[in-house]
Amino acid sequence: QVQLDESGGGLVQAGGSLRLSCAVSGRPFSYYVMGWFRQAPGKEREFVAAMRWSGSSKKYSDSVKGRFTISRDNAKNTVYLQMSSLTPEDTAVYYCATDRSPLQGPIATNKLEYDYWGQGTQVTVSS
Repeated sequence: QVQLDESGGGLVQAGGSLRLSCAVSGRPFSYYVMGWFRQAPGKEREFVAAMRWSGSSKKYSDSVKGRFTISRDNAKNTVYLQMSSLTPEDTAVYYCATDRSPLQGPIATNKLEYDYWGQGTQVTVSS
């Protein structure tokens, strides 16, 4: 019932920036949690960033905190991930996901808590 469409991936130099977009079908409810995850070859899918659609809270993984920013545009039904100071370790397929039934308290970082996923967009950071 929920459709997510990521875009904006590409090839960038280390130290550069990139902005990912995730278009969400319909109008998200304010209590939805929107998240970004990434998966590199041979590695588990890991949490990157997430926010409640209302904008009331945000959470970042330690590896990206201070470099990445998650945001959303209500009018466009779109969530963004602005990535700066990129390193080769950021190379991965980035996935947008939504948790339509979030628990109260801290935003979930477990991918099993998210019930809908986009197809992913490739981000490659060269040395």
